[in-house]
Amino acid sequence: MSTFTIFLILIVVVAFLLVVVVMVQNPKGGGLSSSFGGGGTQQLGGVKKTTDFLDKSTWTLATLLLVLILLSNVAINRSSETVDSKALDPDATTTQPLPEALPNTQDAAPATSTEEATDAPAENE
Repeated sequence: MSTFTIFLILIVVVAFLLVVVVMVQNPKGGGLSSSFGGGGTQQLGGVKKTTDFLDKSTWTLATLLLVLILLSNVAINRSSETVDSKALDPDATTTQPLPEALPNTQDAAPATSTEEATDAPAENE
């Protein structure tokens, strides 16, 4: 397994976790942070601490995702060969195959004859 593949798997996992953390948050206070409050008297961890945790985890996962993406660029396998565009190379010649000959269309009857159109009387005389 190459280093790039490991980075790619890590990027997918971190992106999935980031989506989950963002979806759990609710800006109106009705998300996971409000479900930890027990009727106003009992609080498991507290609403403020849950909101802080979700906020910090969002920023941490976003930063980690950005760093993994930048590091994966370093891990891409690059061969020693240079592959340049043939459009930029003035010495490169490209050959295109010739199109196949069209079938003979003279056997088909024409839809209108040109003689009929010229024999018609002119209306402006």
